[in-house]
Amino acid sequence: MTEYTLKELMTLMAAREIRDGDIVFCGTGISMVAAMAAKYINAPNSIIFFETGAIDSKLEEIPMAVADPRVMFGAASNSGLLDAFATMQNRITGDHVIGILGAAQVDKYGNLNSTCIGDYSKPKTRFSGSGGACDVASFVPRCLIFMQHEKRKFPIKIDYLTSPGYLDGPGARERAGLMSGGPTAVITNLGVMYFDSETKEMYLAYYYPGVTPQKILDNMEFSVDISRAAEAAPPSEQELQILRERVDPYKLIL
Repeated sequence: MTEYTLKELMTLMAAREIRDGDIVFCGTGISMVAAMAAKYINAPNSIIFFETGAIDSKLEEIPMAVADPRVMFGAASNSGLLDAFATMQNRITGDHVIGILGAAQVDKYGNLNSTCIGDYSKPKTRFSGSGGACDVASFVPRCLIFMQHEKRKFPIKIDYLTSPGYLDGPGARERAGLMSGGPTAVITNLGVMYFDSETKEMYLAYYYPGVTPQKILDNMEFSVDISRAAEAAPPSEQELQILRERVDPYKLIL
């Protein structure tokens, strides 16, 4: 079997979550690598768009920021922030819009903190905040979350609610006036968590080859159901070839 890194598998697990025909709202970095990999491997009719207004770019090289001119090369449309967020919130497309986010903390309901660690007034660490993440989490029907799998990043209670997941459980989004939808998967360097359709709580869906479910539990403050977990399929040679030679040949992200 071809050797691969956990970061490569993490990226491909996210790519596998993107369906053909999806409209993918993502930033740059690993989320962009995942979106590009999906387009080349399993979702050729997916459309990638950016908050800066570029829609369906050719993406012959990985952009290093959402304002990188490479984001706009060969795009079907180059508009602006307003149109990008209008596209994100357009439910005429059904559940085809999917967002990709990252954060400093996530809880069992998929609520995200990217604002601060510690008390908001006197934080131990201050982060950049929401950007467009709160809008994505509030309005898109489906959302993927990238996380490094460490206990401090999976607390029982997040220090600050930056972007809503399922808040405190079933029906909470609707009571808060948010649109239906919410996070569908948390993808880490150890495994993939989904959310139960009834309880809205996180559960382990996949653990990576060489990783045990117990190792995943040991790196979280809260427990999750592992009874439905299966070992993830390792990357195929074709997937790795596309990832390494077509998506990120200079290893700018990977």
